[in-house]
Amino acid sequence: MAKQYSHLSAEERAVLQLERNRGTSLQEIGRRLGRSASTLSREVRRHGDGIYSAHDAAGSYRARRSRCVRRRKLVEEGELFQFVHDHLVFERWSPQQIAATLRAMQPDDASQRVSHETIYAAIYVYPRGGLKKALVEALRQGKPSRGRRRTTAAGRSWVPEQLRIVHRPEDIEQRLVPGHWEGDLIKGAFNRSCVGTLVERKTRFVVLCRMDGCTAEAALEGFTRQMRKLPAFLRESLTYDRGSELTCYEALMQRLNIDVWFADPHAPWQRGSNENTNGLLRQFLPKGVDLSQASQEYLNHVAKLMNGRPRKTLGWATPAQVMEREIIDFKSRVALDS
Repeated sequence: MAKQYSHLSAEERAVLQLERNRGTSLQEIGRRLGRSASTLSREVRRHGDGIYSAHDAAGSYRARRSRCVRRRKLVEEGELFQFVHDHLVFERWSPQQIAATLRAMQPDDASQRVSHETIYAAIYVYPRGGLKKALVEALRQGKPSRGRRRTTAAGRSWVPEQLRIVHRPEDIEQRLVPGHWEGDLIKGAFNRSCVGTLVERKTRFVVLCRMDGCTAEAALEGFTRQMRKLPAFLRESLTYDRGSELTCYEALMQRLNIDVWFADPHAPWQRGSNENTNGLLRQFLPKGVDLSQASQEYLNHVAKLMNGRPRKTLGWATPAQVMEREIIDFKSRVALDS
């Protein structure tokens, strides 16, 4: 394996200066330093034919190195930084969504786009202060370091065997048609308030439901109220965890004419879209706050923001766009059938 090259150190430059002043040959100096004579020859020529100065040579070396450093794209005064900052902080887009949009806007100009990793790196290298705090809080999880949080699901014995997710039709699993939802609650301070979350599996369309408490009756009323606003063809099934708030599932099935399926204990990946969405929603509905103060109007606004974000899994289309296409396709099929 070849020895890795290293630049001359300050001590080596000092030895080179002293020995050159004494008239020592470059071959001899090279043997003493363990350096090639050609390396020393280039060093001497680089700084003119006069007297070699270790101090001047070191200064010139540092200047050359500084010019070789890759320039940062995201500097606070630049337009690119402002675009990233505004979409991250004000629009609450993720770094991936911002990077994908920049690629679409500037396909032929690499200087006007950045990767999502560059955005993350720019956030974390900032010194402590108000700007860094705002950028970190705008991230999905609001954490100062990247990483995934572990989640668990509690098992419940009241779930009927025939409604376990293992019996759910395969076309739901494959996300072939719209109308199949994943649901959950996100809790507020001391688990005394909550908001119902619904995510359509194919389009990732989000619906939020205000709850008047965390009981099964409150969940029944909240989910019923919001899901009744959906077209009937978009109310095919609901996959839920084993939380006791859905013990009124039979009444929900009757009211909405919908199938209900229950995920297995300790298997949050079986409702992955909903778990991911709950994490994103914590930007707007943070832990430790009283969620009973969130009006349905505010929740509709949050859902609109979520549905207006481009999603990688949708080819960078938004859930609202994909849902609109599904509704148009359904209406066209009905018109043809009639």
